[in-house]
Amino acid sequence: MNTVRFWIQNARPTALPQSLLPAVSALCMASRGAGFSVYLGVVAVLGVVAGHLCMNLFDDYFDYRVKGAEFRDALAGKGFRSRIAKCPYLTSGQTGLKQLLLACLVFGATALGLGFVIFLFRGSLVLWFALVTAILGVSYSGGPLRISYRGLGEILIGIMFGPLLMSGVYYSACGQLDWRVAFVSVPVGLLVTNIVYTHAIMDCDPDREAGKMTLAVWLGSKRRMLAVWLLLTVAAFGSIAGGVAAGYLSPFYLLTFLTFPMAAGLFYLMIEFVRHPERKFSPQLWMGPMSGWKRRQALGLEWFSIRWMLARNLLSFFCLIIIVITLSGLG
Repeated sequence: MNTVRFWIQNARPTALPQSLLPAVSALCMASRGAGFSVYLGVVAVLGVVAGHLCMNLFDDYFDYRVKGAEFRDALAGKGFRSRIAKCPYLTSGQTGLKQLLLACLVFGATALGLGFVIFLFRGSLVLWFALVTAILGVSYSGGPLRISYRGLGEILIGIMFGPLLMSGVYYSACGQLDWRVAFVSVPVGLLVTNIVYTHAIMDCDPDREAGKMTLAVWLGSKRRMLAVWLLLTVAAFGSIAGGVAAGYLSPFYLLTFLTFPMAAGLFYLMIEFVRHPERKFSPQLWMGPMSGWKRRQALGLEWFSIRWMLARNLLSFFCLIIIVITLSGLG
C-alpha cells in the first residue's frame, strides 16, 4: 500500500482535476441518456484517472531520460526563475528509472484493463478511444513524436482532456454519442489547454534554454503569447454561447459565464507576469481554493502557484457548473 501511495503522490495528483472533472461532467451528461450505466461510467472515470497518472509519470520518465534533472539546477544557477523540483523522487535516489517505468506500465495497464471491461459491454469504439488516447499520451513527451517538444503539447492536452476524454466517458456510460458533448467538451478542452499554456508562458525562458519547444516558446513574443491566451479563453466561452445559439445546449449552460471574472482576473495576472514578473500577489476569495499556500511561499513558488492554481480553479468551477446544470435536469 505504501508503494501505491508513493507512486500516486509522485504522479502529480494535484493535476487530477483537469481530467477528473471533465470525466465526471461527461458522466453526468450521460446520465440523462438512454442506456445509461452508472457502473460502466464509474469504470470509465477510474480509467481516466489511472491514464492521467500514467501520462504524468511517463512525462517524467522521458524528460529525465533525455535531459536528466541536472539541467534544471543549471538553469537556476544561470538566474532563470523556473520550477526546478521536477522528479525529486529520482534525483534524491528514492527510486530509479526502471522502477519508474514499471509504475508507468502498471498505471497504463490498469487504464487499458478498465477500458477492456467497458469494451465487453459497449464494443470496439471504446477500445479505439483508449488506444488513441494511450498513444497520444505516451507521444506527449516520448519518442519518436515527442509532441510536447514541437510546440503542439498544449493543443494535444486540450484534445485529449476535452473531446477525446469526454466523448469516451459519455459513450462508455450510455453507449452513444451526442452533439451536446461536442459543444461542452471543446470549451473544457480549451480551458485545460490554458492550464498547460499558462504554465508554458511562465516557464518560457527556461524551456527555451533547455531546448523544449512549447507553444509559448514557438510564439516567441510575449504579446503574441498573451493574444493566444486570450483567444483560447474567449473561444471556450464562445463555444458554449454557440451551442446555446444553435439549440444543442440549454440556455442554462450560459451560467458557465459566471466563471468569466476568474478568467479575466487570470488574464490580468498573466499580463502582470509579463510586465512585472517580480510582483507578488496573494490568494483572494474569488480565486477559489489554494491549499498549501504557506508551503508554496516557503519554496518560493507563489509566483507560479497563484496563476497555475487559478487556471485550474477556473476549469474546476466551469465543470462544476456543468455538473449542477445536468444533475438538476436543466441541461
